[in-house]
Amino acid sequence: MFDMSDLTIEPFAKPFSATLAPPGSKSLTNRALVLAALADGVCELTNVLFADDTRAMLDGLSKLGFQLEIDESKATVRVRGRGGEIPNASADLYCKNSGTTIRFLTALCALGQGDYTLDGNERMRQRPIESLIKMLRQLGARATYRGSEGYPPVAIHADRLPGGVMSYGSEVSSQYLSAILQVAPHARHEVRVDLIGQQTSWPYVAMTMQLMDHFGVTPELIRDPETHEPKQIIIPQHNYHATSYAVEPDASNASYFLAAAAIRPGAKVMIEGLGKRSLQGDVGFADVLHQMGADIVFGKDFITVTGTDELNGIDIDLLAMPDTAQTLAVVALFAKGETAIRGLHSLRVKETDRVAALSNELKKLGAQVEIHGDDLVIHPPAKITPASIATYDDHRMAMSFAIAGTRAAGVTINDIECTNKTYPNFFLDLERLRAP
Repeated sequence: MFDMSDLTIEPFAKPFSATLAPPGSKSLTNRALVLAALADGVCELTNVLFADDTRAMLDGLSKLGFQLEIDESKATVRVRGRGGEIPNASADLYCKNSGTTIRFLTALCALGQGDYTLDGNERMRQRPIESLIKMLRQLGARATYRGSEGYPPVAIHADRLPGGVMSYGSEVSSQYLSAILQVAPHARHEVRVDLIGQQTSWPYVAMTMQLMDHFGVTPELIRDPETHEPKQIIIPQHNYHATSYAVEPDASNASYFLAAAAIRPGAKVMIEGLGKRSLQGDVGFADVLHQMGADIVFGKDFITVTGTDELNGIDIDLLAMPDTAQTLAVVALFAKGETAIRGLHSLRVKETDRVAALSNELKKLGAQVEIHGDDLVIHPPAKITPASIATYDDHRMAMSFAIAGTRAAGVTINDIECTNKTYPNFFLDLERLRAP
């Protein structure tokens, strides 16, 4: 007998053919909300994601004094931007376990004039924020820790962000850099960011800059003339424009449906609203499935994946799109030969230590797993062992391992409510794939 929060996935009896669009991107929703709050006038956002992470952002902006008109039934939010001004001179912001929320709002508060405290749940207090605080201090901001050094809660003692030149290395999260970039146009002096070393999750930084451009501020990216690697970003001092913006479907969440098709010969799924024009780097996960043997069609605004007779293990670096690592790890269970997933250092400071969590749960299903530093090597089992999968309060553990249950019997996902973080209706949408 399982609790109501546990769900045993019934394997799909036959191949399916389905078309769907996941809800709006969490990454784009939270970025767009910040940029809209900074804009000079009213912005209308459509296809907004309403989930735990984005509600944390909406709540934070409200507590900072921004006027929001929210219509969940229509998935819209109208934000009255204040041209770089933070309305309230103080606020206590509770960010739950939303990394984008606490990082983006920490930087946003530095534009204000007053004292702001940002905190989260127990897991958030274990997730480092020191790199962002150091970056803000380089730009002249004042910040202190209210608990353990380097971790939330943090206090921002703001007198508008001075600005200047700062350096950014290969950090555990690109969200630190995105947080700085978004607020930089409203610093008192021009902000220049010197980039050092190989960048983590660079597509997310590129996404941030493309979205800033949509709102009327275009960062200048300077690349090394020989290696073409990013070397410096110069952010002009300019107001964001009031504009409308339709949030794309979430590419990370689309990966689960693409994977479900890939592991079943003859199955086919089309994701609408994502394609070659997408701002999200995680659309590249379709190419990863293609490397393993799945058929794909990549249109301007759609992606189709069709399962083939055999998938093969691969050796791949997912430094640029780490949020797809768990999906790939589950696909590897159904591939021929081992799969090596590299570049996973950022996974250790997510909602849980995802490298350790993946190893634990893959082994339950019969796989042999090796961890070498930040690399994960998966040897698939001859047959999946029925198991109850712990989710560690991590939405991506629940959604990725549910895909295994569509092909193999006896896979139970514990605490399915954790998907409320970014995709409250995930299991309903997964059921839509089932062929009648």
